[in-house]
Amino acid sequence: MLVEHESIFDIVRIHMKRILLLLFVSIPGLLFAQVDKSEVEAFAKTFASENNRSVDEIIGILEKAEFQQEIIDKISRPAEGTMTWNRYRKIFMTEKRIDAGVEFWQEHKETLDAISLESGVPQEIICGIIGVETFFGRIKGSYRVLDALYTLGFGYPRRAKFFKSELAKYLILADLESLDIEEVKGSYAGAMGYSQFMPSSYIAYAKSYEENGTRDLMNSPEDAMASVANYLKVHRWRKNEPITSKATLTREITGLRKQARKPKNKVSDYTAIGFEPAEKLADNLDATMVILKSGEEKEHWFGLFNFYVITRYNHSPMYAMAVHQLGSAIKEKIEQ
Repeated sequence: MLVEHESIFDIVRIHMKRILLLLFVSIPGLLFAQVDKSEVEAFAKTFASENNRSVDEIIGILEKAEFQQEIIDKISRPAEGTMTWNRYRKIFMTEKRIDAGVEFWQEHKETLDAISLESGVPQEIICGIIGVETFFGRIKGSYRVLDALYTLGFGYPRRAKFFKSELAKYLILADLESLDIEEVKGSYAGAMGYSQFMPSSYIAYAKSYEENGTRDLMNSPEDAMASVANYLKVHRWRKNEPITSKATLTREITGLRKQARKPKNKVSDYTAIGFEPAEKLADNLDATMVILKSGEEKEHWFGLFNFYVITRYNHSPMYAMAVHQLGSAIKEKIEQ
């Protein structure tokens, strides 16, 4: 009986294939770790031409950026996308975070009061945003902004246009505000500072608390508070109007259409079909119905225009509700 023996070369080849397969499975970054350098050069040439900068200078900056597969992995699987309202709320509504908010408010009370008076945005909402975004400056992000925007601009085709635009804004911002472009750290998406502004928002909405001062969102809580308030003011915050109210159902409601984020109805439209607000609301207030889900359980809330304004900061209704509830809890503890 004849037996066909494998040669030593066949054995080596088979084992090499297995090793490579294991590497690709266990280290997905190997599949995507290369950036198209011609694309980077094209970006540098366009940016240099449009901003009167040297191509070599811009390429030199981009050559110092590092592609990070971890960033691609995180933005591809955002935790918020699969999180229920109950789990999301528990992240932010903790005694530790509320106490940190009380301390932050008391430390900056005079500044916070002045900013609120000028902008019309309540102190608790300013605190709520900074508390949700960065735990009052304690968690500002650990990724170099240059790396994050470079990685997403040239390694994440789904939103490459947006992140290339933000990278261009970051190059401009670093020059405007004398930032160390290689050292500034932020989120994996490139948001930075106490208020987690993207570069475009930093340029458009950041504000110095001191007249004619620099806009330092990385180190100045005063500038961060002023900038958060300015962002909401520009997005048409309505002074002295309520934000939300929990709704109870006075009868069974079926077939409710998908609700728009921006209010298109009035409070009276919802009370007429069986939604009752926990607090008295004027019938003519602009409203939408916010539905927060935790498994089979649902919470219904009147989303008034100022609730919508908070979602201009972050589109998630859960985010806006966490901001509102955290800020309210901080205010309640201060007033006790």
